[in-house]
Amino acid sequence: MGVAMADHSRGPLPAILLFANSDWYLYNFRRSLALALRQLGYDVLLVSPPGPYGEHLSAVGLRWQPLRMERRSLNPLREVLLLFRLVNVLRRTRPALVHGFTIKCAIYSALAGKVARVPARVASIEGLGFVFSSDRWLARGLRPVVGLIMRWALGGRAFRLILQNPDDVALFRCYGLTEAGGVRVIPGTGVDCTRFRPADANSRGGANRVLLASRLLWGKGIGEFVEAARILRPEDGDIRFLVAGMPDAGNPDAIPSAQMRAWQDEGVIEWLGHVEDMPALLRTVDVFVLPSAYGEGVPLSLAEAAATGLALVTTDAPGCRDVVTHEVDGLLVPPRDSMAIATAVRRLCHDDALRMMLGAKARAKALALFEAQAIIEQTLGVYEDVLCEAGCGRKDEPARCRVSPSDL
Repeated sequence: MGVAMADHSRGPLPAILLFANSDWYLYNFRRSLALALRQLGYDVLLVSPPGPYGEHLSAVGLRWQPLRMERRSLNPLREVLLLFRLVNVLRRTRPALVHGFTIKCAIYSALAGKVARVPARVASIEGLGFVFSSDRWLARGLRPVVGLIMRWALGGRAFRLILQNPDDVALFRCYGLTEAGGVRVIPGTGVDCTRFRPADANSRGGANRVLLASRLLWGKGIGEFVEAARILRPEDGDIRFLVAGMPDAGNPDAIPSAQMRAWQDEGVIEWLGHVEDMPALLRTVDVFVLPSAYGEGVPLSLAEAAATGLALVTTDAPGCRDVVTHEVDGLLVPPRDSMAIATAVRRLCHDDALRMMLGAKARAKALALFEAQAIIEQTLGVYEDVLCEAGCGRKDEPARCRVSPSDL
């Protein structure tokens, strides 16, 4: 598999703990990173709330430990207990580095790492989440409190904050949440471009399948996608609008399953639910749409669609515009604009040459910027840097991963 293994003649490499808000996230987004770390000789432990994907992680040889956590909880006592349990895990396992993913786990792992005296801490925040992106009263009320906690947790010696796009870096600086030298920009979680590859020529049989794949949240623009389908249905009845994904029960912005079924019964969309084989699905469609209302980190679904060589329609919003440059490798539309989505979809479905040109350019950008191997190596570089600053690394013997995610 081409892994450059570390030389352990001067002792083993340190332990690393990865903490996320679901076992599904760890399996789908960070499995390749964890396997690469293990093959390099690091002792890796993955921690998340319990779920069915914990068994999948164990099946590929990774150590996984469940930790009770309620993503939607606002109960101060319950949150203090969660922090206490996480501190106990860190004290018991004694990692040299803890890395938290998504905003809540990033904050909590940084806080617990300080209390447990973990030498090095890394936090990855992939988009600003409900609290910082939503206009709802609950989000506005939580924003000052969360911002205060973040200012205390996210910083200090031997700490790195990983963000996915320059817009998020600028916003975090406005909130006073970054320190000079402590921020790294890594564009996404990585796409295996050997799995996500274009379909064979002429295998799709016409430009009439338009897909939105994401968690079923209002902020992803699913309501606007449905309205665009309503606009086009009377004049372009041959275009099929597909939605892949399931409601995110732990998110206050979740779209209920009943609403998805109602849209499907209306005949305006086809709801596919959870799709296990996304590369195969993407190779059957012609246009991929992600009309995110608030922006993302770097949307993985959009990067996967780009790697598949699809024509892309997304919003001119943070993260989304890092994947798509308007009229170069996709089309950008204003957020919350159903008519603009409909116009862009109609244009791509009626212009084969434009659709193919944009898809080819999207594939080229995915290979250049979002390939999983490059993302893993950038993340390992952050680990090496912060571990050396903490006195736990070996700067003269950097561990470099040369493993293809498809081999993992």
